[in-house]
Amino acid sequence: MQENQDLKNISLKRVIGLPTAILLVAGLMIGSGAFKKIAPMTQLLMSEPYILLAWIVAGIITIFGAFTYSGLANMTNETGGIYEYLRLIYGNFIAYLLGWTYFIIVGTGAIAALAYIFSQSVDALIHFPILFPSLQNISIANFIYPFSGLSIKLLALSMIIFLTWLNIRGVSYAGGLNNIVTGAKILGILLLITAGVFYAGEPTGMLQGNNSFHMLTGPALFSGFFGALLSALWAYDGWANITFVTGEIKNPERNIPFAIIGGVGIAMLLYVLLNYIYMKVLPLNQLASIPENKIAAAVVSETLFGRAGASLIVVLIITCTFGALNGCIITYPRISFRMAQEKVFFRKAALVHPVFNTPHVALIYSCIWSCVLVITGTFDQITNLVVFSTYLFFGLAAAGLIKMKIQKKITKRVIGYPVVPIIIILFCVVLVVNTLIVQARATLFGLLLMFSGVPFYFWFRKGKQV
Repeated sequence: MQENQDLKNISLKRVIGLPTAILLVAGLMIGSGAFKKIAPMTQLLMSEPYILLAWIVAGIITIFGAFTYSGLANMTNETGGIYEYLRLIYGNFIAYLLGWTYFIIVGTGAIAALAYIFSQSVDALIHFPILFPSLQNISIANFIYPFSGLSIKLLALSMIIFLTWLNIRGVSYAGGLNNIVTGAKILGILLLITAGVFYAGEPTGMLQGNNSFHMLTGPALFSGFFGALLSALWAYDGWANITFVTGEIKNPERNIPFAIIGGVGIAMLLYVLLNYIYMKVLPLNQLASIPENKIAAAVVSETLFGRAGASLIVVLIITCTFGALNGCIITYPRISFRMAQEKVFFRKAALVHPVFNTPHVALIYSCIWSCVLVITGTFDQITNLVVFSTYLFFGLAAAGLIKMKIQKKITKRVIGYPVVPIIIILFCVVLVVNTLIVQARATLFGLLLMFSGVPFYFWFRKGKQV
């Protein structure tokens, strides 16, 4: 009983200021998507204006999301972000489904994937030895190959464990590291953009003004543009994670909207300029022919800087994925922490470290499950479900804002209300339905994982936390 009382009285420290919050948003978004998505987008839309439009529209939708979340942030200053918003709007069960989904799929899957991409990029530079080659084909149910790529997995595990330890030591340390890394990757991207601006090679369609705009119409236009938009949204993913650390942000009602708008603004500017440079340096047909196992930005960089250019991009991707990994480890475990406070997760996840004032047990739980996903190699399948899961709950949040305004539980002015939340709801419905049709098996698997938490919910609610 005494322990439960102590848990209620312990709170996290508000140590994150607006500059760190802006860089955290930008750092979470600017990852490998900025360097790889131009190839699949070009395959879908052989049109430079439409490709740039997809990046701009995705950025606008994201900023609309910031307006929506700024309205919802008026309800609470607690940590947990969208989990806490949905709990106040729809009750514990809907919020729990989001929290469980983020723990089992979205958050830990993103951490595992980023750690693996980081390790793969390091391997591309220094070429790790193959460990235990005779065990490479050993599998569990022909699905899990624990020894496949073991050297890459070991570095990925090491990075997850190291950054979790750093985050346990204090959010200010992790935030400071994020500022340094995010600043470095913004400078690296600006270097690539600057080199592209002064590129003096043979002009491509972006400069010639011909063969650059294909008049797609009807279903072909919708399908191509929507597919490209999904790729852009993946690159913007992570903007809302700042709300997960609401309890550690100074003046959150003011700073969270500014942080999201500022961070998204930085990312959108860099994304549009970077993709303009890709299409300035290489023609669309060459970008479209880049295979999936190659990085489009590396091909462009090699054109700009010679053979050293590909290595430059690999170093930049290492920096970007490291920063995004650190940002994910800062933010995602805060949802589990808030769930445990509400007694719908493992009880010890609500503990706050007595010295460092961080949710150390929630961080450790996230670390363990992320490491399991790295070892099993199943995170690739899981991360395909991230956009679907995120926008399913995003639509619920936008509908919740309208509900709270009608019930007068949110009385402050919300930018763009009611037009912006209605646009978000319509967009989320189209995205979710389209994903259910186009990726039916993967989506059903994601829903199965989401609802796998239902038995645990009733177990937790009966006071069976451990």
